[in-house]
Formats: sequence, structure tokens, C-alpha cells
Amino acid sequence: MAGTVGPGAPTLVGVPWDGGASYLRGGALGPSAVRDALWSPSRNAYTESLRDLRDPAVLADAGDFTLPTAAVDARNAIREGIARLLDAAARPIALGGDHSISYPILQAVRARHARLTIVQVDAHSDLYDDFNGDRYSHACPFARILEEGLCDRLVQVGIRTRTPAQRETAARYGVEVIDMRAWAAGARPVVDGPLYWSIDLDGLDPAHAPGVSHPEPGGLSTREVLTLLATQRGPVVGADVVELNPSRDPGGLSAAVAAALVRGLVDVMHDTTPGTAARP
Repeated sequence: MAGTVGPGAPTLVGVPWDGGASYLRGGALGPSAVRDALWSPSRNAYTESLRDLRDPAVLADAGDFTLPTAAVDARNAIREGIARLLDAAARPIALGGDHSISYPILQAVRARHARLTIVQVDAHSDLYDDFNGDRYSHACPFARILEEGLCDRLVQVGIRTRTPAQRETAARYGVEVIDMRAWAAGARPVVDGPLYWSIDLDGLDPAHAPGVSHPEPGGLSTREVLTLLATQRGPVVGADVVELNPSRDPGGLSAAVAAALVRGLVDVMHDTTPGTAARP
């Protein structure tokens, strides 16, 4: 990993891992595609709140993790790499990669926060106990996160593909699920306290983000997700934007959406001040 890390600044870090993918590979190419879209000459370097992304105090970049090929070693490397960023007082914005990366990231984040809420934007609840015999599949990270107590509250927004078993798991752990029917009826989360955002691009409707491996019609718009980010006032301690598959992304539209979400995350990170209490 190479790059700049600004103390307290939102900090990009690429996590080029798609070993947890259950259908199509390609997510490992996501970090470079998001960066290309973020710095494209087709747009300027300012956020909607007029923050200049070229200022390292606004947005730093730690480069990409170099990950081993074995899944268990990759998870350890992700956890340890995120821990180093947190030790440097950076607030990571991890660019995936598939959604399995959220589990080792949250292992590192939770160790530094006695209270933590996760808001997961996703078409899928990712609560399988295992998927095709893999307990660390991208279909399973939030089952592992809940088992290990890596958050106090999990709020899932945009869900539209649950199974009965996943519904039971959500009920057992008290997961707050705002599925698309509830969203359409006006349900919205209200979050305070330290907040981690986990944004799977397939939470958006394929009309907005087609470049994913598991497109699910009937999802959120880009503006709805940006508004959701802006209206939660909990201090943001970290985030991930995952499941971009550049090989499925016509014209780079989904990468541009991911870059817009990064810009939104940068604004909300600067608009909120995280606490520093470590988990006991």
C-alpha cells in the first residue's frame, strides 16, 4: 500500500478482492475504476458542498492493499491494513472489491468504537450462514459481523431479495430492515452515534448502477442514496463502497455513481465529528 494519509481525513483505500464472489469475478478491478471516475477530466474536483478533493486535508489516498491469494490471509491483511489507517487517525473509505471485505474492515473499526451503528445499502441482506459452503462469501459478511458483535445496531436499506432464513436471522439479531416496499411507503432510518456506511452498488436500481454482478431491479436512485447519506447525523467513522464490476459497466456509468457516493461520503465525514472511545 502506498499513498498519502491525512490525520483525521477521509482516506481512500482500495481493497481489490473478489475471492468472495459467488457468481461473477471482476470486483477486484473496482478500486481503479472508481478512482478513474473520481478524477476524470469530465468533472471538476469539488463536492456538492464545495470541498476541493485535491486538498489532502479533504481527501487522502492510501493506495491499494496488496492482498495474498488465500482468503484467510487476505482477510487478515485487510483487517490489519485498516487498523493501521485507524491508528494514523484516518477515516477509511474502502473501495471494493466484493462485499466480503466489510467483515474484516469492521473487525478493525469495532475495536476502536464502543458504540457503532452500520447502515447497509444493499439489494441483498448478506445474512446467509454460509453460501455454497463458504462462510466468508460476499453473501455472508453481516452474519459474521452480527455473530461477533461488531456493531450495536445494523440498519439495512434497499433490501428486496430476502429468503425466509435470512428474515429469521434478521429477527434474531434485531436487524432493522427498510426494504424497498417500506422505503416506497416513506420509511427512513434515524441514526445517531458513531456510524459506518456499507454501500453495495446493487442497492441502487440497475438503471442507475448497471455495472454490478447481481443487478436487482426495483432499487434506489443515486439521489436517494446521496440524500440518505446527507440526512444521517451520526459521526461517520468509516465506509465502504463495494461490488462495482467494471466488466459489466457500460460507459463507466456505475463507476461514476460510485465516485459520486465517495464525494457524498467525504462531505458527511467532514460535517460530522467522530468519537474516539475504544471498545472495552
